[in-house]
Amino acid sequence: MRDSDLKQLQEKFGERLQENVQMKHYTTIQTGGYADALLIAQDAKELETFTTSVWKLDLPLLVLGSGSNILVSDKGIRGVVIINHAHNMAIHSYQDKFRVNAESGALISKVARQAINRHLAGLEWAATLPGTVGGAVYGNAGCFGKETADSFIQAEILHRKNGKMVYGKDAMAFAYRSSVLKRECTDCVILTASFSAQPGDYDQMVAKVEDYKERRQRTQPSGPSMGSIFRNPPDEKAGQLIEAAGLKGKQIGGAEISDQHANFIMNNNGGSAQDIWALIETIENAVHQKFGYYLHPEMQLIGEWDAAIYETFGKFEASQEKA
Repeated sequence: MRDSDLKQLQEKFGERLQENVQMKHYTTIQTGGYADALLIAQDAKELETFTTSVWKLDLPLLVLGSGSNILVSDKGIRGVVIINHAHNMAIHSYQDKFRVNAESGALISKVARQAINRHLAGLEWAATLPGTVGGAVYGNAGCFGKETADSFIQAEILHRKNGKMVYGKDAMAFAYRSSVLKRECTDCVILTASFSAQPGDYDQMVAKVEDYKERRQRTQPSGPSMGSIFRNPPDEKAGQLIEAAGLKGKQIGGAEISDQHANFIMNNNGGSAQDIWALIETIENAVHQKFGYYLHPEMQLIGEWDAAIYETFGKFEASQEKA
């Protein structure tokens, strides 16, 4: 970042601005180089103000939530990173209907548990899900046969050119682990989202969450990871394909394909982002060689990667599974 750009940021944000921040502290897999500048937004209004201000300065901007499902380059991120800690939520009732409203930086698991505490059903599946409300909406996150789109009502989106807009379910064009925002919108930020809920039996909901928790602990590893690396192909499980390719437990540097669930890459030994990318590429090539198609990544590459790596990653994203 140019000194003149940094000076403008210092004048605009004062002590709120952090410089040369190591991104490993803001990602769930605990890797990543340094970001030029970083801000932490504590509510949706700050998120809107910070985002708009950086756009006006015409500087590169990246907004991150919990830091799951991303791999930040060892070379770091040029420009400004906003960490979204906007976490306020409220529950409103309209006759016999209930709406759960949450700011985009709220953890989706906490939102689900707050709804359960109010004896409201519909979000139990998300009570053990990592990540934020914004991330869940952006990527149509899901587990246990449910997904964000099932209870989604609307989201307030901040566009660089069009200002604030409200997207309903149709406008979001949800697909498996995707939305129109993920596919098409680069200069936009989710500010808030709302979900439908209905009265439910508290004890039954708690029992359901405990079952989900036990299943997750039994089948998925704990420790530094991005979460699931790849989408499941139609009628297949990515983890089973990776295991069938003989890669379960494979290590490169400090990173390792989990020996509990092969669709997770663990970073228990201080691996670099390059180590993790090497494992991703190894998986893709092995699965392609054995089954004839590439897996579609569920995570995203972030930051200053070599052009050849972005090109290869784009090939994986664009691949037609089982083509």
